[in-house]
Amino acid sequence: MSGHGIILWKGSEAHEAPVVKRMKIQGYANPEITRRSSPLYVYSSTFSEAPSREDLIGVLSIIIWSLFMMVTVKYVLIILNADNDGEGGTFSTYSLLSRYSVLGAVQGIKVVSPNISKGTIIGVTDAILVVLFLVQPFGITKITVAFAPIVIIWLAFNAVFGIYNLAKYDAGVFVAFNPGYAFQFLIRHGEHGWRMLSGTLLSFTGVEALFADLGAFSLPAIRISWLCYTFPCLLLAYIGQAAYISVHPEAYSNPFFNAAPPGTIYPSLVIAILAAIVASQAIITATFQLLAQVMKLSYLPQIKVIHTSKTFFGQLYIPAANWLLMIGTILVASIYNNTTSLGNAYGVCVMFVTFFDTCMVSLVALFVWRISPFIVLLPWLIIACLDGAYLSAALTKVPMGAWFTLALASVLAVLFLLWRFGKERQWFAEAEDRFPTAYFVAKAPNGQMKLTDRFGGAPLTTTRGLGIFFDKAGETTPIVFSQFVLKLTSMPEVNVFFHLRPLEVPSVTVENRYTVSRLAIPNCYRLVVRYGYNDEIMLPDLADTITEQVRIYLRRNAPYEHGTPSTGISESRRHSEAQSTARDTFASYVAETERGDGSLEKLENAYAHGVIYITGKEEMKIKKSRNHIRRIALWLFLLARENTRAKITSLGLQTERIIEVGFVKEI
Repeated sequence: MSGHGIILWKGSEAHEAPVVKRMKIQGYANPEITRRSSPLYVYSSTFSEAPSREDLIGVLSIIIWSLFMMVTVKYVLIILNADNDGEGGTFSTYSLLSRYSVLGAVQGIKVVSPNISKGTIIGVTDAILVVLFLVQPFGITKITVAFAPIVIIWLAFNAVFGIYNLAKYDAGVFVAFNPGYAFQFLIRHGEHGWRMLSGTLLSFTGVEALFADLGAFSLPAIRISWLCYTFPCLLLAYIGQAAYISVHPEAYSNPFFNAAPPGTIYPSLVIAILAAIVASQAIITATFQLLAQVMKLSYLPQIKVIHTSKTFFGQLYIPAANWLLMIGTILVASIYNNTTSLGNAYGVCVMFVTFFDTCMVSLVALFVWRISPFIVLLPWLIIACLDGAYLSAALTKVPMGAWFTLALASVLAVLFLLWRFGKERQWFAEAEDRFPTAYFVAKAPNGQMKLTDRFGGAPLTTTRGLGIFFDKAGETTPIVFSQFVLKLTSMPEVNVFFHLRPLEVPSVTVENRYTVSRLAIPNCYRLVVRYGYNDEIMLPDLADTITEQVRIYLRRNAPYEHGTPSTGISESRRHSEAQSTARDTFASYVAETERGDGSLEKLENAYAHGVIYITGKEEMKIKKSRNHIRRIALWLFLLARENTRAKITSLGLQTERIIEVGFVKEI
């Protein structure tokens, strides 16, 4: 039961304008680049033979309106508003997408040298992917400094090529802005036209990464880069390619390089490969973002996460995921070996994600934004129908490679759900031992502490020294403390419940970091430490820091230590009052504390005698009453749990000062 509290918190300052500007510049380098690289392969993935002009106009109309509805309206204007404290995205299999664009760009070598072997193309692709993953530890901020100019130049190439082809070949393709041509195409081709949607959907694949990258880039950066630059450039690219293909129908197989103006093929190849690398970077960034979200939601064991920016919380690097992604991308790129096969493999996954996003954001609109169901229903119905059309078309590709994506997604989903199920059973079991200290410890008539009658009523002895108990929950009584007391019927002379509370900020100032409160048990305190991802908390002098914070609390709370309870006045207010107090007044202030109940003196004596850190060693056992399916699921969870890194190993504490209290919980 918490008693008197003092909170050290002053708030945080807002980011300044230069930070926002930097985010807008970086916004060109990542969030939408996966759609920017799509001119490399959309037409070749849609048509299986040289198209007629009528069919070309129909497909172009579908592409134009897909970009407008699926990206501009659905994501940029609607879904990006549904962020959670600046984070976005839903988890899915993004690893396939990260190598798709690289392979598509490298295949452009065939235009320069038609006799080049497929093995050479795959080898170059794999080498590029290895380099891309090797630079990830440098962080997205440093990487995008180089990537942003590449993306801007790449989009400029597409726009200029489009204008050139429109002016030289067939400006009549502008009629594709009339959506009637899209409907005529679908009606004319029937089932075959519906199946061809699985190729045109590649024009907006990567849109799901746009939502996931919201944690690494600001919303204004994404919107401005799409609406003011990316969208117009892509429209010119697709329209220009259509103008060229209308005159040279056989060019559909490699539209970007075939439609390049004379003398630009070599620079086009270089910039296309570089842009495709950036496209893969966007998916890698999204994967790191989503893995971090999955770990926060306890669907995955905690693995090492490195924050690569001191300014932006969402810019992450996860070493284990990076190397696994590298191995996976190289294997899949080598096995699938062309963009058409890879398009089949991940198209289904992308459409599942976009459909889930549609449904979830609709629920957010209903229950969070409190928008009338009548207003939400029509937009949801229109967009869900579009999602359904593309998803059903993509599902026809399951036998031709999409089965791999579905299988991988199923395996990951089972692993995530299994871990979450086990964690929930663990939380329920641990909650049984979380109760107020007054529930199991009381003061006897002679003033000595004892266990309550429900725990046997045995008197508690006191051992000299300061005991620091690691507190997982930060409220009620830590399990490790109750287990320590119940097993040994003893407690240290002074006890501190130490709880770490991470915040999504780079750093927390010393003035704002600590919260100390006094509990019902004599000489027992709770210390909550707030820290940012760049802060070093577990230092060699941790015991000194903890003792100093409790000492400050006792001195500043002195008038309330004997008779009048603390009102929990904020530390910032006390700090300002202390500064205005004369030096001699502060001396008498401390003396009064020491003449009170002697808390400060007891703290000093306990610290001088020695400090021990008490942590819990929890063993989980499966209840015999569980059915066979639950027993198997929990057994797999415990197997994974035993092989995850114990938190105590990362604390950096002196081993000779650590005491582990073992206990068994049934789940």
